[in-house]
Amino acid sequence: VVSTQSTGYIKRNKLQDPVLRDQIRCDEYLQSIFDCQALKFSDIPFKLNPLFMQPEPIVIEHMVAVEPGETKSVTHWDISVEIDDSLKQQMNSFLMSTVTQQEVMSLDTKIYETVDSINALKTKREFMLSFASDPYGFINKWLISQSRDLKVMLNMEGDPEEERKVDFYQKEWLKEGVCRYFYAKVQQRRAELEKDLGVRQLGNQ
Repeated sequence: VVSTQSTGYIKRNKLQDPVLRDQIRCDEYLQSIFDCQALKFSDIPFKLNPLFMQPEPIVIEHMVAVEPGETKSVTHWDISVEIDDSLKQQMNSFLMSTVTQQEVMSLDTKIYETVDSINALKTKREFMLSFASDPYGFINKWLISQSRDLKVMLNMEGDPEEERKVDFYQKEWLKEGVCRYFYAKVQQRRAELEKDLGVRQLGNQ
């Protein structure tokens, strides 16, 4: 019960590490209990188990003085007797069972994977619905978005709306740019051939 409530508290307060799912970031209350800033889910039973142990008994020494000639009287004392608690033993065995904790962690991992899969399918469904409702407009928006993202990644400037039209690639500066590109490639290939021929000539000598 305590382990289940602890797990529920961690879930409600979002103390689980978003990347390392088996890690817990303790808040001030958990730090006062576990005496650490972070721990794993599998360590919870070992941290809780000492808290269920019976504390050491408190011994109070008291001397009873009996006066001579004192009349005897009957006194009743209530003495508490502890018996074995089967539920407590079951809880301790459950908390100390690493197999059970491994099963819980395995189920948690499956739950996270299922949630991630659901989110991916949700995104894919929204993508398909947007395309089905307006294919032409969706493709245009998608191309503009992809072009913008590419320019951000490559640190380039330009107008994606203008660049997706044919007229943009029929301007005079584009012909000069293409010629310069092919000229640079030819010069690069020429240098490679001259280097290769130079190495061969040295080998033949």
